[in-house]
Amino acid sequence: MRLSVRHRRALVAAAAGATLVLSGCSDNGDTAAAGATSGAVTIGFVNGADTAFHACLQKAVEQTAKSQGAKVYTANSHQNAGTELSNIEDMISRKVSALIVQTVNVDSLDGDLAKAKAAGVPIYLTSVAPGNATGILGAAVVDLQKVGALDADWVAKDAGGRKVEVGVIAGAPGAASDLLVGGFTNELPDTAKVVANQPGMFNPVKAQEVAENMIQAHPGLDYAFVANEEMGFAVRKAFDAAGAKGVRIVTVNGTDEGLAAVKDGRFSATVANSAMVIGQTAVRSTVGLLAKEKVDKIANIPLLLVTKDNLTKAPQYCPK
Repeated sequence: MRLSVRHRRALVAAAAGATLVLSGCSDNGDTAAAGATSGAVTIGFVNGADTAFHACLQKAVEQTAKSQGAKVYTANSHQNAGTELSNIEDMISRKVSALIVQTVNVDSLDGDLAKAKAAGVPIYLTSVAPGNATGILGAAVVDLQKVGALDADWVAKDAGGRKVEVGVIAGAPGAASDLLVGGFTNELPDTAKVVANQPGMFNPVKAQEVAENMIQAHPGLDYAFVANEEMGFAVRKAFDAAGAKGVRIVTVNGTDEGLAAVKDGRFSATVANSAMVIGQTAVRSTVGLLAKEKVDKIANIPLLLVTKDNLTKAPQYCPK
């Protein structure tokens, strides 16, 4: 589902029967309680998908909850808005103190918020926040439109006024991908023509297939914007196999692998928005806000365009 105009204006951006578990700091989020005393804060974390970003986000939530003496239940909605609502209902039934939600689709938030409000369970959001934040506990916000715009600014500067062809390999329609792509395409100069825009579904196999078709249809392609680094590696592989090693890829995340790809030239630029920082901020703010401490309700996550020139300034992306 794509963003409606109403939701584009209302949101400040960032972007299948899941098993619900009580977890500590295990890498896979399976079993193990996060040692908390009786009466401690309990957090229900509803993750949105299965990418490296989401895995790092969950790890940060689990580790930070443990350090805060809180219990955390985790569930994954696997990019399905219906599953997200079911996960929220399950968390409510466990009588959690609060929910942290990495939403699948901003269009599903109204139902999520209404369900939680009716049950008296506050929601803290990651990546996005409503324009009117009165209905949420708080949010750790990633300005996803700005993320896309930073990559577009790099393309514009690198192109230097030349007429160039640009391809876009988006994620899954809705939420993060629409905001990222919109920020990128809206910021491109008139001299940069988007000749192809197709979803890779945040799936490297799908993204490679899209890239193979794209370079066949547009052999003169100069740049490609890819909605995350996982797909970016598959896109690079496809372009190189087609003899298009000169296509410059700009992407998103700032993982260790992504930074290595910037260093060796596989990627020209990436925008670092640390999943670790988002998860840490979400848990600390949730615990603080529940305790009525002086904590910013809306926390803006720092962004950094990373190129070969400033690799050492990139923040840590994932907890160790």
